[in-house]
Amino acid sequence: MLQFPQSGRIEAIILRPGRREPALSVSEARAEPGFGMVGDCRAEKRRDGDAARKRELTLVQAEHLPLIAHWCGVDAIDPRQLRRNLVVSGINLLSMKSPFRDLRCEWQIGDSAIIEVTGSCDPCSLMETDVGYGAYNAMRGHGGLTALVVAGGTIRVGDSVRLNKVVEAPTSTQSTLFP
Repeated sequence: MLQFPQSGRIEAIILRPGRREPALSVSEARAEPGFGMVGDCRAEKRRDGDAARKRELTLVQAEHLPLIAHWCGVDAIDPRQLRRNLVVSGINLLSMKSPFRDLRCEWQIGDSAIIEVTGSCDPCSLMETDVGYGAYNAMRGHGGLTALVVAGGTIRVGDSVRLNKVVEAPTSTQSTLFP
């Protein structure tokens, strides 16, 4: 369950400069532990504690974009509409979260950034406004994932996404990240 036939690839990087402001597509951005993606509104202040850090950045599966568009009755979805930080292709994002409670999977993006997938990124009601009628239900199960930044680094469009290492999860007295 911890073997992957290929690496993933960063297809797009999206930053949200402010809540409900139009999202921006950039060619590179810096990920910082405790903050997330520099330039994204969620990274304006440091997040401490496991619960706060679970959502430092968000990912969405590139291969799901045509499905979401089809279910919404539109020709295409612009990744900026979904407001997820990283659009990843070539690897099943759901498989990036360890299926074992006692193990954590750390994923390297590019040369130095390392992330850990923490859970699902369910759609919100804003998707009805940003994507269109029925988008909330179209995205259910396809809204993406949340992650925390383990080690900072610059992430670029075209970077590979690959399993870096598997480590033992802290005990429940040390962390509440994995209940």
